[in-house]
Parts: sequence; structure tokens; C-alpha cells
Amino acid sequence: MTVWDTLVGQRTVIGQLQTAVAGQGMSHAWLFTGPPGSGRSNTAVAFAAALQCEHAGLGSDCPDGCHDCHTVLAGSHADVALVRTEKLTIGVKEVRDLVRRASLTPMGRRWQILIVEDADRLTEQACNALLKAIEEPNARTVWMLCTPTVEDVLPTIRSRCRLVSLSTPTATDVSGFLQSLGCDAERASYAARASQGHIGRARALAFDDAVRARRQDVVSMPARLTTLKACLASASRLAEVAKAEADEITAQLDAREKADLDSAYGVVERGRRPKEYAPALRDLEQAQKTRAKRRQLDVVDRGLVDLVSVYRDAIALATGAPGELVNEDIRPDIERIVETSSPGLNLQRIGWIFEAREQMLEFNVPVPLALESMMVALRTTDVLSGADRS
Repeated sequence: MTVWDTLVGQRTVIGQLQTAVAGQGMSHAWLFTGPPGSGRSNTAVAFAAALQCEHAGLGSDCPDGCHDCHTVLAGSHADVALVRTEKLTIGVKEVRDLVRRASLTPMGRRWQILIVEDADRLTEQACNALLKAIEEPNARTVWMLCTPTVEDVLPTIRSRCRLVSLSTPTATDVSGFLQSLGCDAERASYAARASQGHIGRARALAFDDAVRARRQDVVSMPARLTTLKACLASASRLAEVAKAEADEITAQLDAREKADLDSAYGVVERGRRPKEYAPALRDLEQAQKTRAKRRQLDVVDRGLVDLVSVYRDAIALATGAPGELVNEDIRPDIERIVETSSPGLNLQRIGWIFEAREQMLEFNVPVPLALESMMVALRTTDVLSGADRS
């Protein structure tokens, strides 16, 4: 076992990082980019483990149960900080806390490493605070920023970082990884195709029946969009499923945070609430509300990606493109869409889905309203004439 074993389809990147660990091309700032699910933050964590390990995180040399590798991968290493946010943005206060930590001497003999998982969510003020720290780094401090693309961070920041570009893993790589975890070959093949290279999503589809059922519900929607009633019902269904899944994810965490707050202020022990409790509770509830909104948007966004895959399959089938369909299991539905549309129309439909996504994520349009408008636009029309199929 090595620290790199959980990275799927990233052989080139692993080689690049192993070279840096060996002392060639090491930098004080790194920018990890790649599509959702490609493993940006996992790669950064594995790199951090290799940097902290005296044996470079290699299984053949690293003693079994190496303390540095284990604690970095578990998120408890004293000299590695990983910033994840449940909010829509990362503010300047959080970054300033990181900058202060970056100025400290590592407790161990190697590096002080700071990983920002969602660097694309940094506010402008946060970016400015981070820029100064990257411009004037300590000798033993390493920054690792993770974003979908290089355009997601300021040019002044990315120009000071060494770029690591991850690619979308192939279906073969993902299927092999799932089988190594104990998944049977047929289910692993389905999950690899349906996830479209998103490792976390592939694992959920492979091992969670409820996740598979929810995805099946979403990808079956396009073939049912034949009436206005069906469009509105599908929009309502997608919004409700997203909210229910988001609530399921956050409910236990919300309850645990509330219990921790009550304990911290002695509410249970004293049987009364000190005056400082009310504003603290208000702040917690606001943070939880923001997190719930982000979770719902994340689940809706995943559903939109699944819808896009259906229309992408219809285009591929209509044009005779090589390769398997992403949604091979619903081929009859896709054939029906091909019969009632053209590749050009399905390309437009994909555009309308991305417009709905932008409305929700960028312009804060209410989820139900954006989904209703989108579903009506996607509505299946009468069979096109031969001339319209081109």
C-alpha cells in the first residue's frame, strides 16, 4: 500500500508529484485543477502525506502503520490543515487564520502544509489575504489550492503556483477501482459509466441502492416530458428529492452541532441559557441554513449532470458516435428521444440545462422556479420530419 493507491486514473500526476517529493521541482505553492470527482483534494492530501513521510509514502519502504502517513490521511496531522467549507464562500477571516498558521514553524521536522479544498469559493478579500502569504512564504510552508479550473483563482495567485492538472478517469479505471473494493463487475461497469468519471459518485452508485434508485428516477424524466403537467411534476419531483437528500445528509450534523453548542454553554447542566447563548445559536442556525442550501444545490446540480448525460446519449445514438452510452440501461428511452428530436435540438436542451444551473448557482433563482422553466423547455415535441433531423 502507498499513499497514492486511492487516486484513480492519475498516473502522470502521481509521477509528477513523486518527483517533487524526491526534491526535484518542489514549490511552496501548488494549484490542483480538474473536473468534479477527479480527486483534486484527495491528490493534495496524498501529496501532503508523501511530503511528511520520511519514506515518501511508498509502501515498499514506509513501515506499516507509519504515523505521518496515517495521521495526514486521517486528517489529524499537526502540521497539515485541510480547509473544507459547507458555506457558499470562504471568507477573509478563515483565510487570515490560515495565514497565521502558515507563519508558524512546523511542529515536526518537515513541512507546514495548508490545503484549501474549495479555493474557487474564496471571496475577493480572502484572495487578497492569501496572495500576500503566497508571495512571502516561509521556507517550510507549502500551500495547496484545489479548484475546477485555473480561471477559478486570481491570475496573481495562479502565477505563483505550480499547476497540477488532473484528468477525468476512464470508465475502465473507475470500474477496476470499484472491483478492487469488492464490487461485482456488472455493477462496477454500470457505476463507472453512470458516474462519468466522478469517483465519489461511482462509489455511491456501486454500493448504495438508494443512490442508484434516485439516479434512475432522474434519467427516466426526459422520456416522460410529453405534457405540461408532466414537466411541472418532474420539476417538483427533482426539487423534492434534492431537498430530502440534502436534509438527510445534514440532519445528523445539525443535531450534533446543536448538542455541542448546548454543552459548551452548559445549557443542559445548568438548566438555563446564558445571555451569550442566543447570538451563538443564531449564528449556528444561519450557518446550518447556508449549508443546507448549498447541499440542496449540490444535489440538484448532480441531477442536472445526469439529465445532460441522457441528451448526450441521444446525440451520440443519432449520429452513430462510437463507444458505449452512459445510460445503456435505458436505451429504449433514449431511442424514443432520438425519434422525436434532432441532434441540434438535443444540443439546445443541454444548453437550457446549463442555463438553469447558472440561474440557481450564480443568480440565486429559487430552485423550483428554475427547474420548472427548464423542464418546460425540455418538453418532447411531435415527431420531426426527415428534413428536421439533420
